[in-house]
Amino acid sequence: MIEPDRHVTRTGEDYADAMQALLPIGHAWPRDDGSVLMRVVRGLTKIWGNFEIRASTLLERESDPRSTIEMLADWERNWGLPDPCWTTPQTIEARQKFLVQRMTMLGGPSREFFIRIAEELGYTITITEYAPWMFGVSEVGETDDGHSYWRWEIGPPEIRYYWTVHIAGQSVLWWRYGSAIIGVDPHCRFGRAEDLECIFERWKPAHTDVIFDYSGTQAIGKGEAHGVGVTIKTFKGDAAGFGWTIADASS
Repeated sequence: MIEPDRHVTRTGEDYADAMQALLPIGHAWPRDDGSVLMRVVRGLTKIWGNFEIRASTLLERESDPRSTIEMLADWERNWGLPDPCWTTPQTIEARQKFLVQRMTMLGGPSREFFIRIAEELGYTITITEYAPWMFGVSEVGETDDGHSYWRWEIGPPEIRYYWTVHIAGQSVLWWRYGSAIIGVDPHCRFGRAEDLECIFERWKPAHTDVIFDYSGTQAIGKGEAHGVGVTIKTFKGDAAGFGWTIADASS
């Protein structure tokens, strides 16, 4: 079964036929295609037809974010795109897909939500949450919740407001004699997931703080690659900026 059109679009010829049917009958009102009257009628009704075609296009194509082209920038602006944390797609199709993804995204303060966002950005992550051991609430023994960390642990009550994002697959480049420039290249350079950090800091629950763990990175240099532990902690309050610790796992 063919789905009927949602909007009946009339062309200039349709309007011309309707208009000439309303004209008086007589020798002064010829219906010949080459007559001056009919050329005037078709010239006027062509404008009406073009207007209706454009209106139908706006109603049928531009009102749907999956197919919009001319009003794509307006759709993006209304939905906060382009995202300052996200790499902006360049093609029309990719921008349409990203717009629909943003419109249909169901958020939530869950581990699965943030893992899915990281996958869309091209990262593989795991998340560790913390909870202080409380008498009468916590349990003893095997309390692994299936995500490779313990459900409760001994610590200050403030640890419940922190969670760690373990990022795998980033690279670390050590300074190498003969290939690096003294005074220009740093001793160690690692690829931070700046887009991931930006989006997580913006979408995290407001009462929490995120620690980004790059201990799964691999050093790039001569010889065999070796693991490098990198942890970035963003401080709030009086402390500004960020700090990091680097530990060569091969030493």
